[in-house]
Amino acid sequence: MDTDLNVAYIRYPPTTANEPPDGPCHVCDEYGSCHTCNSHAHTCFIKPAGGPKGTKEEDRSARGGGMSQSQQDTTAASQHSEVDNAKGVGGSIYKIEESEVGSKMSLSQDSSTERGNWQTKWDYFLSVAGFSIGLANVWRFPYLCYMNGGGAFLVPYLLVLVVVGLPLYLLESALGQFSSCSCFTLYEVCPIFKGVGYATFIMNLVFVAVYSVVIAYPLVFLYNSFSTKLPWSSCGNTWNTPACSLAENRNSTLAGDSQQLSPADEFFHNFILEISDDITELDGFLWPVVGASFFIWTFVFLTVFKGINVFGKVVWFTAIFPFIMLFTLLIRGLTLPGAWDGIYFYIWPNFEKLKELKVWAAAAGQIFYSLGPGWGILTTLGSYNKFHNKCQRDAVLVPILNCATSILAGFVVFSVLGFMAHRTGTTVEKVTSAGPALVFITYPEALSLMPFAPLWAVLFFLMIFFLGIDSMIAHIETTTVSFVDEFPQYRHRRGLVTFLVCFFDMLASLLFCTRGGIYWLTLVDWYSASYTLILNCLCEILIFGLIYGAGRTVRDLQIMTTEKVSYYWYVVWLAAAPTVLLLIFINTMVSNAPASYRGEAFPGWAQGIGWLTALVSMLAIPIYFFYYLTCASSGSLSQRMECGLQPAESWGPAVESHREEWETLCKQQPLRHRLLHPDLFPTFPNYNLTESSRAFSKPQDRDFSLNNYSSNITQV
Repeated sequence: MDTDLNVAYIRYPPTTANEPPDGPCHVCDEYGSCHTCNSHAHTCFIKPAGGPKGTKEEDRSARGGGMSQSQQDTTAASQHSEVDNAKGVGGSIYKIEESEVGSKMSLSQDSSTERGNWQTKWDYFLSVAGFSIGLANVWRFPYLCYMNGGGAFLVPYLLVLVVVGLPLYLLESALGQFSSCSCFTLYEVCPIFKGVGYATFIMNLVFVAVYSVVIAYPLVFLYNSFSTKLPWSSCGNTWNTPACSLAENRNSTLAGDSQQLSPADEFFHNFILEISDDITELDGFLWPVVGASFFIWTFVFLTVFKGINVFGKVVWFTAIFPFIMLFTLLIRGLTLPGAWDGIYFYIWPNFEKLKELKVWAAAAGQIFYSLGPGWGILTTLGSYNKFHNKCQRDAVLVPILNCATSILAGFVVFSVLGFMAHRTGTTVEKVTSAGPALVFITYPEALSLMPFAPLWAVLFFLMIFFLGIDSMIAHIETTTVSFVDEFPQYRHRRGLVTFLVCFFDMLASLLFCTRGGIYWLTLVDWYSASYTLILNCLCEILIFGLIYGAGRTVRDLQIMTTEKVSYYWYVVWLAAAPTVLLLIFINTMVSNAPASYRGEAFPGWAQGIGWLTALVSMLAIPIYFFYYLTCASSGSLSQRMECGLQPAESWGPAVESHREEWETLCKQQPLRHRLLHPDLFPTFPNYNLTESSRAFSKPQDRDFSLNNYSSNITQV
């Protein structure tokens, strides 16, 4: 036998009486199907498992897995031709270049023809980074850090990141990659909890209508920044009132003195918003905001309707540009007089604050709003990864990048606020604000005091727009893909589905484009996602940590990545994360404050509508639970419960070869209990799950003869 290291040997089952002593493949005989599917099909008389229509094979095909029978026949014919042309005519050993085998395995086993895959790993990395790094990093984190102990706030922030943020991030992205599922089909793992997918879907639809208007405001600011003098740098304009006062002339805080308002405040409320007196007065549309919103929806539609091929390229600009602007603004801010006073207020630690429960709650809230677990987006974006992608690395790098960006944004904001305090002769504390007021009032006023103010304003609002647009694209992508995954008959009409989602959400957003729209925007934003987001995460961690089992989850990830999953992830998924999430959810419900705008709470009937926007998504979970028990299952109540808590037949990898790999390894190395880590009390102590998985995923690392292959995976 030729021992050339660049040649892989494949035994072809004999067609004569001279059968070699080792015989056909034992694994194929045992499981009734070819264990490596397309690249091994020509070595077996047994065809790859196809399954009748209407079974779990049909469900997996809907998610983009598997090949049609004609495709399999074509592939098999081409492979037969390659074998017949190989050296060694008349024998049972045929030589094929290992690079050819490896390329065929990679193409057939690690791609989804219908659903698609990221063209490069950078497309995925930039997409999840663009989604996770958004407006909350700029307008929420710096103020929270300053108000909750400065540098001391990093202690609870990083602790919550490690205990909740990182584990949820890895879990969601890895599950999407493993199953090629979005928020609906993911819960085939526990069908009775499919309502969590509906809750996620509804929450995205409601939230994105609000978010589209929020990122329309920067475009209006951007348009008005193209001038020799910023319109909010002075009083005396048509929209100003007698209460308008320049920063140098004010002796009180911008928000605390009702008699004095900054030009930036009046520009935002009187010119851009043309704000009405209360929530009951809509008073017509704000046409510049409507136009900006229409532009945003058009941009999002054109990015999403063709799938990730376009999305994956757009993020190369929309995700990178904000970082360039952040560093540019940071360098400029640090050169301004008074900048270091602002940075001192930002980072000086006050450890006494750590004794307050609200500080820890603020840290948990920031992790949820910035990293983005619970939206279904990490699962959707992860579902486009190739099956054997090393997702553990990405799940650590992106959250770290996110936190570093938040800290960096704090330096950018407070360096400029320090300059503003220096110019106005007051303290940093008096010029600091939180949320949208920081981005649309305080920071623009600080920019107006700088040399070349229009230039810096243009750069700043471009940065804010691109920080927001990435997240919005991810929300619409998730909503669209979730629908076509649940109803695969519409997959070929993805463009139409995307258009309808964008169109109806744009119509809903028109409410927030009125003169009373800012009140409704604040109300819906206050309630619609805050509670559902945490509830989704709690259900998710209970399902995959306790019901499906942390042991099964770890095993699936080890098979997929061919790497060991640390005991840290296992312990957090099993115990730490469920406990912390339950405490966060209880604290969020108990410490709820009524929605308000500019310090004035909305009336009771408006608060009721706000709660309705939260309940419409949250109630999807118990409603579907009841529906499953009464309509979607059969048998006694206990049988229905048992069926609903067990994975459906369609659960697992979508691509057929990956599924066979998973099923084979699961059969050969059964867990002692679903809650036990695969390496704790293994059924067969000498059996290495990840090494066996590598035998499937990396054919180029081993001899492909039947004897070697059989010994690799039949050690049990």
